[in-house]
Amino acid sequence: MTSAVPHRVCFQLQVRADRLEEYRERHETVWPDMLREIEASGRRNYSLFLRDDGLLIGYFETDSLEASDAYLAASPAAARWEADMAPFFAALDGRPDQSFLQLPEIFNLHDQLASLEATNEGPSS
Repeated sequence: MTSAVPHRVCFQLQVRADRLEEYRERHETVWPDMLREIEASGRRNYSLFLRDDGLLIGYFETDSLEASDAYLAASPAAARWEADMAPFFAALDGRPDQSFLQLPEIFNLHDQLASLEATNEGPSS
C-alpha cells in the first residue's frame, strides 16, 4: 500500500516588534472555530515558531495546498481570524494566510532515505 506524500509548506511572516507579546498570547488559545477550520481545510502537523525579532516561521502539511487555501478563503471563521491577526504583521498586503512568503523545501530526510531504499543502496555506515 502506497501512501501519498504530503505537500509540506514552510512559510515566513514578520510580526511587528511592538505586538510580539500580544501575538504570543493570542496563540496560546486560538479560537475553537478557527482550530476546527484549519483541521477541516486539510492542514495537519501545523506549527508556528517566533523569534524575538518577530520573524515568524510556520509549517504544515496538506494533501492539496490549493484545496486547503480555497477552503480557508471561503471560511467565515478564517476571515474573522485573519482580519483580527492582520494588524500584527509588518509589510502585509492582504490576509496573513494568503500573503505569506512560502519557502522552498530543499532537503527532507525521510524522502532521501526512501530514495536510497528504493534503489537498494540503503544508508551508508
